[in-house]
Amino acid sequence: MSNKNKNRDGLVYSTNPNFSREEEASDESVELPPAQQNLRVWRDSKSRAGKTVTLVKGYVGNQSTLEELGKTLKSKCGVGGTVKDGEIIIQGDFRDRITELLKTLGYGVKAAGG
Repeated sequence: MSNKNKNRDGLVYSTNPNFSREEEASDESVELPPAQQNLRVWRDSKSRAGKTVTLVKGYVGNQSTLEELGKTLKSKCGVGGTVKDGEIIIQGDFRDRITELLKTLGYGVKAAGG
């Protein structure tokens, strides 16, 4: 898809004279407390040239809080990583360690995947 079509929302025409485009409230404004989060910790190596990474999926909240959580997990594991597309990606196989760290932080977490 070309860049000029990226930001289209599907609206072509409206016959309503009082119509105005309103930005929809995103789900990121809803911030669940850690005890109500349902996080999944995955081990993955697909599309990564055989390198194993640990993924944390299922976070509900704003991006800045997710980035802070990712920074905490990276520092506790002593490795690199990133926060992308609502997921935390940690370099290496740290599924068990991250699961325990998230539990101590009060998050609802389960190990998933292979």
